[in-house]
Order: sequence, then structure tokens, then C-alpha cells
Amino acid sequence: MPFHFCPQCGSKLQPDFKFCPSCGERLPCPDDGPVAAGVATALGLSSPEKDEGAAAKTSRDPGPVPRLTEGKIKRRLSCDLSEERKLPAAGARLFLTGDLFVAGKNKAKKVKYAPAVAPLQEGEELSDTTGRRWTLVKLLSQSATEVIYEVSRSGSKESKHILKLGAKHGRIFNEQNFLQRAAKPASVEKWIKQNKMDFLGIPLCVGFGLHADSYRFLIFSNMGGSLQSFLEEEKKLLSETTVLQLACRILDVLHYIHTNEYVHADVNAENIYIQDGGKTEIFLVGYCHAFRFCPGGKHVEYREDSKTPHEGALEFISLDTHKGAAPSRRSDLQSLAYCMLHWHTGTLPWSGLTHPDKVAAVKQRYMEDVPALLSHCFGKKRVSSALRTYVSAAMALQYAELPDYAALRGGLGEELLQQGGSMEQPLSICRH
Repeated sequence: MPFHFCPQCGSKLQPDFKFCPSCGERLPCPDDGPVAAGVATALGLSSPEKDEGAAAKTSRDPGPVPRLTEGKIKRRLSCDLSEERKLPAAGARLFLTGDLFVAGKNKAKKVKYAPAVAPLQEGEELSDTTGRRWTLVKLLSQSATEVIYEVSRSGSKESKHILKLGAKHGRIFNEQNFLQRAAKPASVEKWIKQNKMDFLGIPLCVGFGLHADSYRFLIFSNMGGSLQSFLEEEKKLLSETTVLQLACRILDVLHYIHTNEYVHADVNAENIYIQDGGKTEIFLVGYCHAFRFCPGGKHVEYREDSKTPHEGALEFISLDTHKGAAPSRRSDLQSLAYCMLHWHTGTLPWSGLTHPDKVAAVKQRYMEDVPALLSHCFGKKRVSSALRTYVSAAMALQYAELPDYAALRGGLGEELLQQGGSMEQPLSICRH
């Protein structure tokens, strides 16, 4: 049998599985031949029986500031990461749609990673698994790996839903897996009632399906526009009051998904949506990188190069993600800290860099010196004690440590009230 255990979470698998049912990761399959074996070997993913000693050496948590090591894999990205050809600094994303090269004694081997997605024509109809037909009304956004459309039910003039389109076996499968496991409407409603909340920004997936044997799609209720689009339209920094409102809502979502054994792993303004209606609703979306960090209640071990490094929005991903370690709860909280600083001050020490390793090196340096990080971002301006406390706490977390969500949110919420704000107030960037 070619494969018995998931290389990411260690779950036992049947030999014909293509994806791990526990964490959603795609598995090497027999069709990959020696390439899949080469990837597994290069990443140290041989069977647990053979690697017990090695795992004991590599799985120790190096603390909040692990040392950077040279990865075993060299990757050719679909974009040029040289300093001469710069990517967008704010929220630049690495879509690994090219080839993955595995270094070894023999000639380098390559495997395809994330297939690019060709958009469909507006007006085309897609059928979900329940037989409902959806018409593509308008293309809203497009990247190398996904396309977003405004859609309507066939025969209806109202467009109150959006459709995310991706490759059949691409990252969108991981998002579907997360939504079906951890974001069921009944589970979300139960959490809201238990915690006496008025709202929780988990997207409502109302349908999914396959199309033309090569596409997978998800249907969501309309969630408004992305925070990134608001920032680009307004072209101004957010007030600390607005940043605190956003952070409290995002923390609520992170607390929920972490309790359900998942991390988001790509918190940034592109994945935050704002519904501007009678009251402002803030959603955390984009779960294509979601990872089940604690399957069955057992936290995954720390191991660098166990996943593809640098995945997500380069400016805001955690140091663990840069180094190819599986993301944990601290990854999400650290990404949120970077976002808060950037939204309010417009800068981070690595904002002008585009090479992933250089970005990671600067993040490493400033994790060791939070006061210097805040000084770079704020200059001589005052830093609120709540923001200072949150950033310091996020950077000090151990890999498998359970964050004190109540204390973190309580500190931000108290500062919000002291500044004369509240969670019920509309965001200042919204149109009133």
C-alpha cells in the first residue's frame, strides 16, 4: 500500500485516499510515481515507524523566536521574486502555480503544485450538488488560483450571492472541507448563543459543486466588500478605534475556529469582508489555507519544511509559515497583530521587501524586539497600552500554547470603550 499516514497530521489513511479527511491536505498518489516519494523524502515525511527518532529531534518547539534554517526544497515561483521585479508590497501574495523542484542526489524532479484557473464566461450556468442552478452575473475579482463572481439563482433577477471558482483538486477543496467540518450553520448558531454574542463573522456557504470536470465552486451569501477594497478607495489610514473594532470581531472568529481545531493561516485585509447595512458586519473569509492543527485534540508537532513555506499574503503571514512549519494558533494572532499595525500606521519594517527569505529575516529580528517594532511603526506617536499588550502577547506565544482569548479581546475592547467607541457603532470607513 503506497500511503498509510497523513504527512501533515499523522492520521491513519486508507490507500485510495487522495485527501486527508482530518486536515484536508492533498496526499501523494501512486500516479505521481517517484516524484511523490521524492517530495515525501525531502520533507522528512516517511512513515512514523521509521522516523520516531528523527521526529523527536525536529518536533521540539523552539519557543516564540525559532531560528531560521535553510530549507531542503528550492522552489521556482510563478513570479520573479528578485528585487528588480517587485511584487505589490501591501498584501503581496505568492501563488505557487509553477513548478516545485525537489533537490537531491539525482537530477531535480518537478511536480505541479497549484493549477491556474481560467475564468468562465458571464451568463454561464452551474449546478450545485442539490440541483440548484446558478447564473454567473458579473466577474468581481480574479487571481491565479481562484475567480469570484456575483451570481443569481437561475430565473431570479436578484443577485444576493457570490461564487468562488477554483481548480477541482486545488486549494478550494481545502476550504470546502473546512466549511463542512467546522463552519456548519447549526454549530455557529450554537456558539453564538453559548457565548451570548450578537454576531460571528463566519461566512455562510449555501451550496457547492463541480463543473466541467475541472472546476470546483462554493456559493456564499453576499458579505459586502473586502476591507482591502475599502482601504484602496479611501486611501487613508484607519483610526485606532476602527482598528480595535475590526480586531475584536476577527478575534471572535479566530477563537471559534481554533476551538474547532482549525487555524485560518492567511489573515489579511483581502480576506476580511464588511457588510454595510443597518449594522456593520465583519466576516473573516478565504479558508483555502485553513489547517487542522489539532486533529482529535492532539496538537501537531513543530517541524520546519513540513509544508510549503511562504504561503499567503507575504507581508502578514507568521514566521512559522515562512519556514514551512504547520501554522498554529499563534500564527493567526501574530498575523492579526501585523495587520493592526499596518492598518493604523501604514507601514511595517519589511513593507518594502519582496523576497520571502528577506521578509522572514526581518520578521525574525523584530519578534525578538517588540518595542523596536512598535517604534518603527509609530515613530514618536503614542502607542496605546492595549495595542502594545496584544502585540507583545502574540509574539511571545509558544507554538502549541493556548492563547487567553478573553484577556486579549477584553484588553482591546476596554481600550475601544475608553476611546469613546463601541462594537455597535458603524465603522468609520463605511458609507453611512
